[in-house]
Amino acid sequence: MPKKIWFDEKGLIKLTIILSLTIFVIAFSHSSSAQTTSNITAEIQSLNQSILALENHTADYPSAAVPSWLDTGSNAWMLTAATFVGLQSVPGVALYYAGLSKKKYAVNSALMVFYAFAAVLIVWMIAGYNAGFGYPAFIHVGKYGIMGYPLPAWLGSYEAHQTVYGPGGSLVDIPTSTYIFFQFVFAAITPVLLAGGVIERMNFKAWMVFVPLWSLLVYSPVAYWLFAGGWLNQLGAVDFSGGYVIHVDAGVGALAAALAVGPRLASERKLEAHNLPLVLAGAGLIWLGWDGFNGGDPGGATIDAAIAVLNTNIATAASAIAWMLMDMAFFKKPTLVGATSGAITGLVAITPAAGYVNGWEAMVIGIASGTIPWLALYKLEPKLKVDDTLGVFSTHGIAGILGGLLTGIFANPNVTQYVAPGLTGALYGNWYQLAVQALGAAVVFAYDFTITFGLLKLIGLFIPLQAKPTELAVGDYAIHGEVAYSELLATLPESAKQEKEEEVETKEGEKEKK
Repeated sequence: MPKKIWFDEKGLIKLTIILSLTIFVIAFSHSSSAQTTSNITAEIQSLNQSILALENHTADYPSAAVPSWLDTGSNAWMLTAATFVGLQSVPGVALYYAGLSKKKYAVNSALMVFYAFAAVLIVWMIAGYNAGFGYPAFIHVGKYGIMGYPLPAWLGSYEAHQTVYGPGGSLVDIPTSTYIFFQFVFAAITPVLLAGGVIERMNFKAWMVFVPLWSLLVYSPVAYWLFAGGWLNQLGAVDFSGGYVIHVDAGVGALAAALAVGPRLASERKLEAHNLPLVLAGAGLIWLGWDGFNGGDPGGATIDAAIAVLNTNIATAASAIAWMLMDMAFFKKPTLVGATSGAITGLVAITPAAGYVNGWEAMVIGIASGTIPWLALYKLEPKLKVDDTLGVFSTHGIAGILGGLLTGIFANPNVTQYVAPGLTGALYGNWYQLAVQALGAAVVFAYDFTITFGLLKLIGLFIPLQAKPTELAVGDYAIHGEVAYSELLATLPESAKQEKEEEVETKEGEKEKK
């Protein structure tokens, strides 16, 4: 029986055409569907980006201005915090030191602060920032970072890049320009505070040379060791916001500088605060400016930033009251100068611990900082036979060391989990932390004292470290040609007036010749 034929030749052709059309339709439909899906996905992504831009208020900016790594809230807080810290120096410390000094030195004291703030920014941009925070390490011993490359930090592409710093290449989700500025105000306030140890007698020209060199040779290396992840950090030492890097540096530097420069005139070796409202205004700016000091250290608007700000104010209040009580116990009266001194020591002592401890621990640190530095100022410093004008060694150096050691005791895992997970103090079973904090204090003390004293002695070979006795007898008018209060002009000796008149006549004569 012959086989049944299903299709003849015409039928086969028709079937081929139908199948071809079917395959084409299916393929076209799939392609259109894929294209449609791709378009929908792209539109959704675009919509999400637009919504995000609107939420972040960045819709009007070029996309390059708001890269994916940038946290706009953290960047805003860090710029604000840096400005707060800057206000601590100018006008905060400038007013504070001017008010604490004798009337005839008010201009000189304030100008030493103002100059230091400006000079540090210049050296910071030329070499200081990258020496203290540069990545990778320029000098290292094995895995331990000692210092970054001392190179300029002013290239636009570099300043716009995400912050990367230290030997380990730590990342922060803010621009490098923000981080440079934030770290600058810390660098600036350190020699600003140091000035309190040598006001009322240091040659201003010597100060002008000393500040930029000291910032580069002392501040930047210590910052690398304890802020940027350098060798002391690598050993386990911590300094939340500058108890060692800033305040031990400033306090020990003041001690070494006072020793190198020499004492004031014998008749003037006494603190005579001439304007207490200036002292209070300066102290208030310093206190509240410190919210940026410690609140900015986490690098952004984080939980730990809030904890650090609260702890800062708790410790400061406790320390101010403790200092007043010490004054009442020993001197029978509370004083404004004493209260502000206690507030300063509280701010200093909480600085290395601010983001590592809880509220009651901050209060204990405050009480300790209102008593131990008081004893150092009135019982220890007189025995050292060093003329530290405003007691910077006690109020900053001793308070900074105290705070650093108490950090090694109180570092609380319930708090450090937000900024340094795993960090614990002796109170929580980690006695190594206390030991390494003591090591850090000893290293900073020895390095700072040696370099500061040696640097000043070297400068002294070329520029006298002290102003002339005739200048010191007159004060601001002889040093700067101006006074803080017009009534001082009436008290000037005839020789000073005559010298000024001759100087004016000489300048006028030179103008006429030109």
